[in-house]
Order: sequence, then C-alpha cells, then structure tokens
Amino acid sequence: MRSRLVAIAAACAAGLVAAGASGASAAAAPTDLAHQVLPANDGWAAATTGTTGGVAADSAHVFVVTNRTELVQALGGNNKTNGANATPKIVMVQGTVDGNTDDAGQPLSCAAYAAPGYSQDAYLATYDPAVWGTTQRPSGPLEDARRQSEQNQAARVQIRVGPNTTIVGMGRDARMIGLNLLVQNVDNVIVRNIDFENAFDCFPQWDPTDGSSGNWNSAFDNVSLVGATHVWVDHDSFTDGDNPDSQSPVFFGRLFEMHDGELDITKASDLVTVEWSAFREHDKTMLIGSSDTATGDVGKLRVTVHHDLFDGVDERAPRVRFGQVHVFNNLYVIQDPTYVYSWGVGVQSQIFAQNNFFLAASSVQPAQFITVFSGTAIHATGTLVNGFSPAHQVDVVAAYNPAHGTALSPDVGWTPALFVRIDPTPAVPVLVGLFAGAGHLR
Repeated sequence: MRSRLVAIAAACAAGLVAAGASGASAAAAPTDLAHQVLPANDGWAAATTGTTGGVAADSAHVFVVTNRTELVQALGGNNKTNGANATPKIVMVQGTVDGNTDDAGQPLSCAAYAAPGYSQDAYLATYDPAVWGTTQRPSGPLEDARRQSEQNQAARVQIRVGPNTTIVGMGRDARMIGLNLLVQNVDNVIVRNIDFENAFDCFPQWDPTDGSSGNWNSAFDNVSLVGATHVWVDHDSFTDGDNPDSQSPVFFGRLFEMHDGELDITKASDLVTVEWSAFREHDKTMLIGSSDTATGDVGKLRVTVHHDLFDGVDERAPRVRFGQVHVFNNLYVIQDPTYVYSWGVGVQSQIFAQNNFFLAASSVQPAQFITVFSGTAIHATGTLVNGFSPAHQVDVVAAYNPAHGTALSPDVGWTPALFVRIDPTPAVPVLVGLFAGAGHLR
C-alpha cells in the first residue's frame, strides 16, 4: 500500500505547478519556529483573537526540555496545578520525553502503578461474562483497584498544559512516548513538530454493555483537548509505536484495547486547527464531541482539519458531534480488513469536506467512507479515489445514500470562510505525503 502511495505521489509531483499548488510554502520552515504564531485565516483557531501560544514569553520562560521532569518544570513546576499557569511560556522539546518514568528518569512498568488488591488475572476471572454477566459494568473491590491503578498511571503520564503555551519539537527527532498532553479548560495553546507515540493505558476497563459484545476501554489519548479554545496542532505525528493494538491479546472475545484516541477534541472545546499532521496505524483516531447529550457543545466544537495524513487508521478521521468542522485536502490511505469508516456523522454535526484524496484497497467502496451516528447531513465535494482523472471523482454522499437506504443531505447550513488556500485534489497526495507529520519544521 505504501508503495502505491509513493507511486501516486511521484506521478502527482509532475503536475503540481500546473495544478497551482505551492508545496514550497507548505514545507517552508520559519526562521524562529518557537515564536511562530498561527497565520491569519488558517482555520477556526484563527478566529477572534487568533492563536499565539507562548509568543509573549520573556527569556526566563523559554525552556529546552529533554525528559518528563524538565517538561513539568517548564510548564510551571507542579503537574497538578500547571493547567492554571497562564504565564506565557515556550517549551522546546529535544530528543525523547517518556511519560512512564519517575522523577529520576527511571522507567516505570505497569506493575509500578498497580494498586493493592489488583491483578489482571483476578480481574479477568471476576468479570468474565460467564461469571459476571453482560448487563452491568464491573463494580466492587477489584474494579475499584483497577480504577485506582489507572489513576496512579494518569498522575504520571497525563501532563497538564496551561494557557498561553507553545510546545514545539526541535529538529527531526522530538518525541513524546507514553504521554498524554492534557489541554483542559485553557485558551491559546500551540503544539507543533512532535512525534507522539504509544499513549497506552495499563488498566483498560471491561464494559460488557458497550456494543453487542462488550469492549475494553482505555483512558489516555496522545493529545486531549477538553474544554480548550484556540489550539493549533501542526506538523505532529501520532502512532502506537511498537505497541500496536493489533498485537494485543484477546479477552472475552474482544481485543484488549490499550489505546484511546490519538487526538480527541471534546467537552465544548472550540476554535481548533489541526493541520499538516500524520495519524498512522490506529483504531479510534480523532473524536470531536464525546456525547450526544452534551448540550454545552452546541455552538462549539468548531474545528479545521486540513492537509493531514490518515494512514491505516480504522475510524474517526474524524467522528463529529455538533460542530462545524471543515475537513479539506486530507489524504486517506485505507487498508482492509480492519477499516471501519473515515467521516462519522454524529448528532447535529456539520462536516464540510472538500478536496480530499482516498487511496483505498480494492475491497473498500466509497459508500464506506461515511458512517452515520444520528446525524443528518454532510457536505463532501471534490473527492478523488485511487486516481486523478474526472473518472476518479466520487460524490461520497450519493454513494452512501442508496447503499444504506438513507437520505443524508449535502446541505450542512454553513460555508467555511477561514482558510489560507484550498489545493486542488490531485495535488494532495504529494503535498501531504511529503510534508505532513513531525520532522519537517526546523
């Protein structure tokens, strides 16, 4: 599949000038990366005040960090209260920051987080559906111990980020492993040029009521935006690293899911731009809105997703509730048989999709690109599938409706106005394939 991507990118490169795309401007590195702010009109995060992160930081609040302890110190010194630290700050990440380490930098295993009374074997024996049943979630001392174990791990791996903060990777190899950046109830944050890997939960919860067969649910994303506003996510990479869920064991007939989302945007988060980033080999990738009953999300969750790579992700690219979400110039590399869908049309969602390119396995049909979760409309134009000619252009909504016996409307009630440019779809494979993800800004 990746060789096909390279071939398509090479074929497309020759036509870039004729197509009018500007790959050089997309890939150009700023003179001072740490002080760069979101350009005007670059998606929803440019609305109202724009997004400037820590650009106002004085010299005492510009840091280079190489480990978890230094990261927490740079963000304010106390992980429990750093989320309230509004002092402008710039945090430059050099090398690898591992979330599962102690204050001396020594690695922590799952056993280090386990609460008294917890063991996985005992948990599996107690909540086996043949013993516990399938009509209620686990409860009791073992579930309490599992929850405490998970909270112990969260205290290490969830790193709270305050307002007016820029976190930027230096060079080509800045990584955050096993770490969940938590941007909660704050404004004005920039996260750029970081390779996020393997934010795993040692203690997933079994829920026999989740779906028809139950599911294992984990707690940690790579990046979580929770009630956050004005956030710019740019040129980052997201992956499960060397711990993919495909290699996890199966318990109770379900995959032992140790990862949650790669980038989730929830609980009335608003005015977010996610661009030039790469999401690879993951299941539930990007959730925008976490509940059908969250009335506080109405009028919020305005997000722009552009020039991103979704390579080998199974679903949620993105799944949307409520928000006006502009999805354009993204590249989807779809591999069977684990693929579920790309665009999730949730309750009152208003997805406006433009000029996206799908490179899909032959067994995957355009009618599968959408799944409906109580939504009624999605706008999708300019989509190309497995080629560049007019014959490869697909009306995804028109493909979905007869295949599913529905009547999704293409009218979402709004037209995006915040964007710098929208590239022609044939240019997307080479632009995104070559320039999306961490390591391109330096």
